[in-house]
Amino acid sequence: VTVRRQKLWAPWRLAYIKNSDWKKPAGCILCTLQEQADGPGNLILDRSALAYLIMNRFPYTNGHLMVVPKRHTADFASLTAEESADVMALLQKGTRALERAYRTHGFNIGMNLGRVAGAGIDEHLHFHIVPRWNGDTNFMPVLADVNVVNDHLETAYHGLREALLEGAGSSK
Repeated sequence: VTVRRQKLWAPWRLAYIKNSDWKKPAGCILCTLQEQADGPGNLILDRSALAYLIMNRFPYTNGHLMVVPKRHTADFASLTAEESADVMALLQKGTRALERAYRTHGFNIGMNLGRVAGAGIDEHLHFHIVPRWNGDTNFMPVLADVNVVNDHLETAYHGLREALLEGAGSSK
């Protein structure tokens, strides 16, 4: 019996796997990124007074976003009411942009607090927005521990920036 295997193309994942092209800077990566100018290089899409919206450099799926409070903390309970409001507003803004840019059907929104809970960056809390579509769960994540991402990060960045700008004046 000959088994024909398909190839999946997600070139940005290789830097993460090999830790070659992308090196985690000293200190907190989320603090370092917020000090840079917005653009495809750092994947920051939008900012509010106390938080920012950024694409995940190593996404689980197309359009995987994160909302990060600017203040460095791993303590969720320490967020002020103002920080919480800014984070929530960017979560809403991010989901609306994803609906416009990707025609999503739903979302998983949440955070992993602590290394044991699955946080890849456990020293600076952040929320994940993972877009979902009807029928997007298949055998790959279940049997092969593989997620298929079929959009390049820079293309996704420009599409999401456009969707954010389109939505800036609307309530939906």
